[in-house]
Amino acid sequence: MDHESVTNRRILLYVLCLFLLSLGASFSIQANLGVSPVVSLAYGVSLTSGLSIGITTVIANSIYIILQVILHKRFELKRFCLQLTISFLFGLFNDITLFVLQLFPTPETLFVRWIYLIFSLFVIAAGLLGYITVKLPFMPYDALIYAIIERFHQPFGRAKIICDFINVSIGGIICLLFIQSFGSIGVGTLISAYFTGKILEWMMIYYQKNLQNWSQTTVQ
Repeated sequence: MDHESVTNRRILLYVLCLFLLSLGASFSIQANLGVSPVVSLAYGVSLTSGLSIGITTVIANSIYIILQVILHKRFELKRFCLQLTISFLFGLFNDITLFVLQLFPTPETLFVRWIYLIFSLFVIAAGLLGYITVKLPFMPYDALIYAIIERFHQPFGRAKIICDFINVSIGGIICLLFIQSFGSIGVGTLISAYFTGKILEWMMIYYQKNLQNWSQTTVQ
């Protein structure tokens, strides 16, 4: 396998992981127990504006990009265009996966809703596993976390908590103001914030090495 083939594999895995992340987010939306912190702002805007989750995902990610520019105190056109392209792709996947899931019966019992939520955690963790392993450009939200780390010299865990808290808080406030409910925020949001990382750690132990070999090893 030549270098070009390795690059193609990494790009394929990257796109697949974006799809898995959007699929997991859509399952959490359908569970209606509270969405992942990463999409809480986008979904909150979607609930209150009537816009599709794909469009509000692009809007939210554009805000994350602007915040990066402010924190870095510089504007890099190449980085901006790349992150915006990733945002549009992720937004498109969000619309596609949510549309497909809405074709199936809406989970009405609490048991099925919890099954949807738990499944979403594993799908999101699987997407993050490949996303981290492939080492291609970060999505705007993750890039913002690293911008906070660089600007304020915070450890990764604390910077992520800050981002998640702000994202969830703004999403919740928007919902309270416009639809008089927490909307996108619920017990599922807290569960996702805590357990997704735990599941990811478990997956990294058992699957990351094989995934690295598949995506990065050059075979003569």
